[in-house]
Amino acid sequence: METLALLEKLVAFPSVSAESNLAIATFCRDHLSRLGFSCRLVSDATGKKANLIASLGPATDDGLVLSGHMDVVPVEGQAWTSDPFQLTRRDNRVYGRGATDMKGFLASVLAVAEKASRLKLKRPLHIALSHDEEIGCVGVRGLLDDLSANGFRAAVALVGEPTGMRPVIGHKGKLAARATCRGFPGHSSLAPLFLNAIHLACEVVGAIRDVQTRLADEGTRDAAYAVPYSTTHAGIIRGGDALNVVATEATVDFEIRHLAEDDARILFNEIVARTRTRIASLVAGFPSSGVDFTVRNAYPGLATPENSPALAFVRDVLPEAPAFKVSFGTEAGLYVGKLALPTVVIGPGDMAQGHQPDEFISLDQLDVCDAFLERVLEKLTIDAPI
Repeated sequence: METLALLEKLVAFPSVSAESNLAIATFCRDHLSRLGFSCRLVSDATGKKANLIASLGPATDDGLVLSGHMDVVPVEGQAWTSDPFQLTRRDNRVYGRGATDMKGFLASVLAVAEKASRLKLKRPLHIALSHDEEIGCVGVRGLLDDLSANGFRAAVALVGEPTGMRPVIGHKGKLAARATCRGFPGHSSLAPLFLNAIHLACEVVGAIRDVQTRLADEGTRDAAYAVPYSTTHAGIIRGGDALNVVATEATVDFEIRHLAEDDARILFNEIVARTRTRIASLVAGFPSSGVDFTVRNAYPGLATPENSPALAFVRDVLPEAPAFKVSFGTEAGLYVGKLALPTVVIGPGDMAQGHQPDEFISLDQLDVCDAFLERVLEKLTIDAPI
């Protein structure tokens, strides 16, 4: 099974987001170049990370994009029963970091590329692989900017995150932010005479919870999600240097997971405004104190309509697979926003296994993905629009 052999090679690259991905990017480029694809690496500013765009077929604007990311999450602190960077087979499953998220899809794409190289395509096949998806869909932005600047056009994009080979037409977006709280220090025996930055941080959390309550009570609803409204969440609080010192600084890292219909910036501004109201009396008399807010990352949600050509394309190949929505984020919304490209998320495996120790994918799912991509490839060989 060519896909399994390629997956073994891909898993062997420890391409965690914190490290360079040039080794796996070069492997994918060389594999596709040998098959006749026109390949180009798009590096980041450091030169240590690269995206890959590879194309085969006529230079028309009605092609198909198969998109995935090459990076994986770390394995430190996880109790693996086998080497996470060596593909291990047990029964009908193969285990390894990234087997599900999402090197299984990448392996299937690289395998079908070999079949594409033997065909006369009537429409182009594009393979787009990104870095640093796992830390907030960071790397793909440079790739999409590059493609946009070069006038790239296509008809449909399929993002291969694990969906059990069912089409996903919606997911929430995310905004990640930090609140930096500045207090006024002093000895804790006289604490009421000073301003504790940790207390300011508590007011930030209070504002976050206020917005969450409002969203739960009266926010936009989409029953297709397990939590049918946008959410706010404080994930990390840091502050203080010693128990007997009034804290000078504290930080709150928080996120907004929002429905595509909601504007994350409006929700962010609401948290800022509610915080300002909450701390007004606390900061009075301490002119150097306050709370500064910084947006650290954001990516959009996905809301592919039922009449999208991307969904019609998938349903033509897999008519029995119902569309649904997921809570986790993907790069799909960026393809829509940056390239105005109709996009569906579909790939093998289940995200429940992603990021876990002993991450695995079933061989059955890889088989379904292989068969799906082969039928997709057939559609690129006939004189009919996507």
